[in-house]
Amino acid sequence: MKPVVNQAMLITYADSLGGNLMRLRAALDTHLPGAFGGLHILPFFRSSGDRGFAVIDYDDVDPAFGDWSDIDALGKDYFLMADFMLNHASIRSREFLDYMARGDDSTYRSMFIDWDEFWPEGEPSDEDMELLYRRKPGGPVKEFTRADGRSVRIWNTFFDEQVDIDPYDPATQAYYERNLSRLAQHVAAIRFDAFAYATKRPGTSCFFVEPDVWEVLEIGLKPLKPYGTVMLPEIHENYRTQMKMSRKGHWVYDFALPMLTLHALFTGRTDRLAHWLEVCPRRQFTTLDTHDGIGVVDVAGLLSDEEIDLVSQRVDANTANLKGHGPALPAIHRDGKKVRYQLMTTYYSALGEDDAAFLLARVFQLFVPGIPQLYYVGALFGANDIAALDRVGDPRAANRHDYSEAEIAQAVARPAVQTLLAALRLRNTFPAFNGHCCVSEQGQGRISVTWDDGACAVLLEADFSDHSFVIKARRRHEPWRQVLVS
Repeated sequence: MKPVVNQAMLITYADSLGGNLMRLRAALDTHLPGAFGGLHILPFFRSSGDRGFAVIDYDDVDPAFGDWSDIDALGKDYFLMADFMLNHASIRSREFLDYMARGDDSTYRSMFIDWDEFWPEGEPSDEDMELLYRRKPGGPVKEFTRADGRSVRIWNTFFDEQVDIDPYDPATQAYYERNLSRLAQHVAAIRFDAFAYATKRPGTSCFFVEPDVWEVLEIGLKPLKPYGTVMLPEIHENYRTQMKMSRKGHWVYDFALPMLTLHALFTGRTDRLAHWLEVCPRRQFTTLDTHDGIGVVDVAGLLSDEEIDLVSQRVDANTANLKGHGPALPAIHRDGKKVRYQLMTTYYSALGEDDAAFLLARVFQLFVPGIPQLYYVGALFGANDIAALDRVGDPRAANRHDYSEAEIAQAVARPAVQTLLAALRLRNTFPAFNGHCCVSEQGQGRISVTWDDGACAVLLEADFSDHSFVIKARRRHEPWRQVLVS
């Protein structure tokens, strides 16, 4: 199994690049050689919904995608990341089905959070509901009827096929131990999906509740420690939350970079972006796009409300063709008010399908401190998939196009994609990226980023006014030489 290394990572579904894991491997070998050292394969287990995130069980790879031998073969050449849902399980899981069948006699009865038993008075007060961090209208609850005829209301943060689980319950901890131990034998890194929602206490937001969150994290980490597995907590919230995690030595996501980069490209201003690069965590995985969308809440405080609105409005204008297709993703309920949570679009379409602007964004990401993660649609300069949006009816489907082998070949033949692939290969092989980072604003939309390990250095000179860039490199005591230009 290849360990985590400082090389770019591709994020993809098991079936999005060719149709299954074997064809994914063929696509990597044929069309993307040397571009990625890591691979985050989004949930590849049997699932009942949410494109894999309502996991029925972690025992086996979904046969539609392949089997463990396919995962292990990929793990020899790529450091792999897999998802584990610390907060929830599928309503088709054997644990939940056992509870529905056996009721109070089930071993798993207390694994699932009974809404009525959770609240001291049996119901949340109006004040409790105002405090709750809510992802859907009406609150995080769903009613089920057990085999004995009793109706129960179970905590349900996200979608109908998922139910939340109690991390403190012995049955849940046994579930963690069994499944995380298995995963750790196949992948180098595990992402704790929806981690912050696993902390629930009456009278709080039930999201990243301190100090409870640190105890829950230790519960989740316990099965991984014998294997030395890297853990990445997935938390879409204000960047200060990531800073808290970082200060305790954990890897984190850079979910602030996407909006900051859009702001720089739309305005030609680099001061906000440069400030973030100076203060951001170094043990981080960077993103511009994900399978969900472009996070908005993450950047509050790094951009003003007016600047966030400016970016959001420009993206809305660039993606006006999405209007009338599929339902809108509801806003979250936070701090007693509704807040726009994500921009539902590909990053390429967010930039008006401008090759120069998008290429600059991608290349700049490669020079940001941390390990760059590239979502497969973005890596191929993918536009919004309106047909998929209409077919699936999920606003996120616009950014989840499934590529045939022919479509992959067509995408990588584009000159801008070829330039990105060359930049990725440089990022994966040039030793200076393991050295010290220096960021410098040059005025009028220009910013430079230098990496230097003492023996060699690499320099990106980026112009956010005209969306051009130059990459230069040198050995110690030698002059700079140009290696890539937009």
